[in-house]
Amino acid sequence: MIYLDTHVVIWMYQKDQQRFTQRGYSLIETEDLVISPMVQLEIEYLFEIKKITERSSVIIDYMRKQIGLHISDTHFSEVVQRAELLKWTRDPFDRFITAQADLQQASLLTKDGTIHTHYPMAVW
Repeated sequence: MIYLDTHVVIWMYQKDQQRFTQRGYSLIETEDLVISPMVQLEIEYLFEIKKITERSSVIIDYMRKQIGLHISDTHFSEVVQRAELLKWTRDPFDRFITAQADLQQASLLTKDGTIHTHYPMAVW
């Protein structure tokens, strides 16, 4: 199982494979793919500010059907407790997405350098 950061989901939806490293693409092909519900919310925010042209529901539904994407059902209070410990960022999306992966002791596929610096299981 590997968690996906928001930009990873968007790039996969856009079929923008050249953005991925060989390792990242290999993980996408071989692992069960999971997202935090915060990824879904961040995608909707990006739609609202017109950074992307599709609503979150469209992207997530498509990804569920096409690649079997799963949304984590970890209890929100557990994620909040873990996110409270992540003092290295003020970005609430990064805090929750990383906390969710950390609770599962799972890798997080992300290109985000700050996450790589602070989350040892970040991969790209």
